[in-house]
Amino acid sequence: MTTSETGDRSLTAIVLAAGMGTRMRSKRPKVLHAVAGRSMLGHVLTAIREAGAGRIAVVAEPGRDDVAREVAAMAPGAVVYPQAERLGTAHAVLAARAALAEPDDDVVVAFGDTPLVTGETLRRLRAPLAEGAAVAVLAFAAADPTGYGRVLTEGRRVLAIREHKDASEAERGVNLCNAGLMALSGPRALALLTRIGNDNAAGEYYLPDAVGLAVADGLTVAVVPVAEAEAQGVNDRGQLAVAEAEIQARLRRAALLGGATLVAPETVFFSADTVLGRDVVVEPHVVFGPQVTVGDDCVIHAFSHLEGAKLEAGVSIGPYARLRPGAVLETGARIGNFVEVKNATLRAGAKANHLTYLGDAEIGAGANVGAGTITCNYDGVNKHRTLIGAGAFIGSNSALVAPVRVGAGAYVATGSVITDDVPDDALAIARGRQSVKAGWAEPKRAAMRAEKEARSRKP
Repeated sequence: MTTSETGDRSLTAIVLAAGMGTRMRSKRPKVLHAVAGRSMLGHVLTAIREAGAGRIAVVAEPGRDDVAREVAAMAPGAVVYPQAERLGTAHAVLAARAALAEPDDDVVVAFGDTPLVTGETLRRLRAPLAEGAAVAVLAFAAADPTGYGRVLTEGRRVLAIREHKDASEAERGVNLCNAGLMALSGPRALALLTRIGNDNAAGEYYLPDAVGLAVADGLTVAVVPVAEAEAQGVNDRGQLAVAEAEIQARLRRAALLGGATLVAPETVFFSADTVLGRDVVVEPHVVFGPQVTVGDDCVIHAFSHLEGAKLEAGVSIGPYARLRPGAVLETGARIGNFVEVKNATLRAGAKANHLTYLGDAEIGAGANVGAGTITCNYDGVNKHRTLIGAGAFIGSNSALVAPVRVGAGAYVATGSVITDDVPDDALAIARGRQSVKAGWAEPKRAAMRAEKEARSRKP
């Protein structure tokens, strides 16, 4: 397990991810809705790993294989615990009671629908435990605190968390609100959690009640401030859009600080895992899907869309280019307007400047692919590969019917349909022979005019 810099104890994280989120109006679990190309649960798990958690437990509805797959992808080794009945947040935490078996582990409780919380904030939330606090709560100053639980404090110590409906008029004037996330000292965690009762109108077990129990025991409860925007959960599609806007703003700032130029930052959309090198220029209205890496000195022209692609240094794409998963553009390669690349590699200096589809292909170094060229990679059942050798020249409006190889330095004549391999340095011509009939046009036009006039005279 990972030992935190805040103390000698290791860290266990419990993520509450149960609930479909009926306000999302979706068959998909709420926590699997994406923000910046990554599920909300994925964002939370990433933050938890950054915070140094060595043991991760996720509490979900029983039978949610989709949630389990996401957990396995984002946090290998994490364990999913089912919560058969939903009886409150403390009840959910205790659904992962086996994860609390290490009494020396500090515990952080997070929520799968709070994708804006960062690893740094979770580290700050845990830090007071190393200073002797039994519990630390995350709190924010709300612009409008109506409906939130109020965090009542004395200095840096929490006296109580009062739900809005139970608060006095004076307490409702407090704008420091409970964000829900909590850290508990390892030796104290299980004892506090198991003492939480359900003596309330809903008959549920509420995690914030751990605060009152700790205070009653004379233990220290600390408050850790966080910006309101970072603390917000997502319950509907409107709030999902707000979270998307916040994360996009973070990603744009990071790209600019990292040495990229965004000509119109507000029009560029990133995924959480987008990697940009230095001196990259991104023109307006570009979308980066998941798993895109861009090397130094690349130019991404306007209205391009990239997903699952790798660009080495000095590559230029677009405008209106589309890179699909498996696209690899090596140093100095170029693709231009209305070019689509899927599961294909363009070697160094290769180019396809207009109106081209390159799928399941390898384009050799320095090769030129003319406008209107397509690799015919799909026969209705299987995909096949096209190999184009270094320095080859593919004439415009050609179709390469895979599986097929065009050799190094070979030429393919404009308008050809290539079905057989072309040797190195050969010329392939695969089109109908042109014939010219002199004087044919005028008699043909006269005949057509006469035919039209005859039709018009008929009653």
